[in-house]
Amino acid sequence: MQSMLPGAPWLLAHKSMLSVNQPQKVSLYGADYVMWKDATGAIHALPNACPHMGAMLSEGWCEVESNGTSAVVCPFHALKFDAEGSTVLPGSDKKTLSLLKPLELTIQGDFVWSYGGYEPKIPIPTVLNEIANTYEFVGHTADRSVETDLLSMLLNMHDYNHQNGTHRDLFRITDVEFHQFIDDGHRSHAFYDMPTAPYSLTEKLRKPDLMLLPSTIKARLENHFPSLVIFHGEMPFGKAAQCHFFVPESEHRTRTYILLFGQAKHSIFKLLSSTYLKFGKVVVDQDADILGKIYPNTPQKVKLNNEVGMDWVRRNFESFPTVVEPNLSK
Repeated sequence: MQSMLPGAPWLLAHKSMLSVNQPQKVSLYGADYVMWKDATGAIHALPNACPHMGAMLSEGWCEVESNGTSAVVCPFHALKFDAEGSTVLPGSDKKTLSLLKPLELTIQGDFVWSYGGYEPKIPIPTVLNEIANTYEFVGHTADRSVETDLLSMLLNMHDYNHQNGTHRDLFRITDVEFHQFIDDGHRSHAFYDMPTAPYSLTEKLRKPDLMLLPSTIKARLENHFPSLVIFHGEMPFGKAAQCHFFVPESEHRTRTYILLFGQAKHSIFKLLSSTYLKFGKVVVDQDADILGKIYPNTPQKVKLNNEVGMDWVRRNFESFPTVVEPNLSK
């Protein structure tokens, strides 16, 4: 279980990812849950297996109660479960005791966090609240499950040498010029530049989105172990905070997705938001693709320069939740 870091907080959803009264399956620590948002904006989550015959509640529907809240309905026998996991059996007018233990959620604004039923070992990072207060929410993208363990996912995300390999396609990254890494325990910052090979004018006219790609991508990463990497970007028309999230669905399956926030300097920034989301999805898809083409147990006989981010991940993973030396700032 240590491989999934019990006691860490995981962002299961932004409220915008949940349609009103539409059940949705989420997974955490090897367990599946049904999550739904009612018309009052309240978020609920129960174990996904109906306690009658195991049907997936996420495949059912919601029924609205008189007070505006809603219950999730099993698609097999139409048993209706309220947010506490209770139901009323056919032929009875009396509610049962809770048959499904609700998943404990922590709601902060539009952010839905959970410790998965474990005792909290580290606090929920406050940075998302700060971003939400100063940036405008743009949208979410690239929500997918990847057949990889949490550690492999995190090592990939903090491997600052893979950009000109994994992300060469589309972005045409030619090199990684690493500048600085700041180690602050469960938080860190990385600064590096990625020169790119230019597209021709013909290519840009054929695909106008390519005009938004800079000649040098300046990476300014803010990392919060273990669940969050924020790419802070400066663009001609505004600033962006592209937030990448990781959730251990099971020992060998990790969910990832992106929330994008922006500060517009020009009205055209909003018009380009779909393109920025599209670029983010490409990054996640490329990372997922390479993670499916790795022999995970291969002994590492070569160490590249600037693997400091990966060393930061390994140290925090092994010592979790304790922060230990060394400080890897460079």
